[in-house]
Amino acid sequence: MTSPESNTIARTVASTQSEMTEIVLPNDTNTLGNLLGGRLMHFIDLTGAMAAYRHSRSYIVTAAMDHIDFVRPVHLGDLVTLRSSVNRAFTSSMEVGVKVWAENTQTGITRHVASAYLVFVAIDQNSRPVRVPELVPETPDEQRRYADALLRREHRESEHSRRKAERHATASLDADAGVTA
Repeated sequence: MTSPESNTIARTVASTQSEMTEIVLPNDTNTLGNLLGGRLMHFIDLTGAMAAYRHSRSYIVTAAMDHIDFVRPVHLGDLVTLRSSVNRAFTSSMEVGVKVWAENTQTGITRHVASAYLVFVAIDQNSRPVRVPELVPETPDEQRRYADALLRREHRESEHSRRKAERHATASLDADAGVTA
C-alpha cells in the first residue's frame, strides 16, 4: 500500500482534510430521538481515519480516542457533517482532530455538536508500525493545533506511565496477599 518514497515527503495539514456527511435516521437514535453517542463516535473514527490515511498513505489503526466533547444533542433527521485533519505527525502515530456540526434540515440552522482528538498509528501489512511523513502546519490555527498536540501527547504518556505504575503496585500487593487471578 505504501512505497518508501511516498512516506518521505512532508505533507500539509490541508492535504489531510477530510469530510463526511450523514443523515440521522431512526435506527441511529435513542428513545429520545437523539443520535446515539456510540454511533457518533463511529462516524468520528471513520472521518479521523480518512485524514490519517491521507497523511500516512499506509494502513492505519485507531490507537486512542484521546478526548471527546459532546456539546449538544443531534436530532433525528439532522444532517451531521464531520471534518477532520491531522494536527501533528510523530514517528508512526498521528493526532487527528475531528469537529462535528449538525444541520436542521427544516430550518437550515447549523450548530457545533461535538469535537474529538484521536490517535492513529500507521502500520504495514504485518501490523508493524511504519514511519509517517512530517506534517507542515501553515496557518496560525494549524500551528496552534500542532503545538497543542504535543502537549496532549505528553499528557497521554504521563497518564500511561501513572496507570502502569498503579497496576504494578496493585499486582505486587496482590502477590504479597496471595491473591491469584
